[in-house]
Amino acid sequence: MADNRTMAQMLQAPIEGYEDAIVVPPINANNFELKQPLINLVQSNKFTGRQDPHNHLRFFNKVTSTFRHPEVPNTSVKLLLFPFSLDGEARDWLDKEPPRSILTWDDLVSKFINQYFPPSKTTYYRNEIITFYQKPNEAFNEAWERFKGLLRQCPHHGFSELHQLDTFYNSLNSNDQDALDSAAGGNFL
Repeated sequence: MADNRTMAQMLQAPIEGYEDAIVVPPINANNFELKQPLINLVQSNKFTGRQDPHNHLRFFNKVTSTFRHPEVPNTSVKLLLFPFSLDGEARDWLDKEPPRSILTWDDLVSKFINQYFPPSKTTYYRNEIITFYQKPNEAFNEAWERFKGLLRQCPHHGFSELHQLDTFYNSLNSNDQDALDSAAGGNFL
């Protein structure tokens, strides 16, 4: 088939391919708008790609949970606001995602975490959790806080609560194990 476009038409820049990666479902609510103070609050803690992505998501979820509209799902609000929470390298990452490739909040979280918390990092933290031990002269509460910190750094570690308690208990020195057993009225586990 012959191309009947003029030279000027063929040299024009394309008008396709400028859609965002995030597809926000249609919002059919009356009087719905994102207020500037909410956008400002989201922008007060921008993720650049150098911070902990889990902390960013926790903060973002906390902020977006403060906004309620009876006719608008919270996930739609999150999809609308998330680009405002990114800057620098992270904004570039989102802009490079294929158009219309993020259809749900879960899609976005999955892509975001996989980008900024790769499987190798998950493996590293899982190993740190499994091989955790109480340091010499470390108080019980210090060891507990350090252990909880490891769990917070990798919330998708996949260990059951029982496995976490077992790992922590077995990492303690005998005095602290005895204290836990006593407090439990028998064997802690």
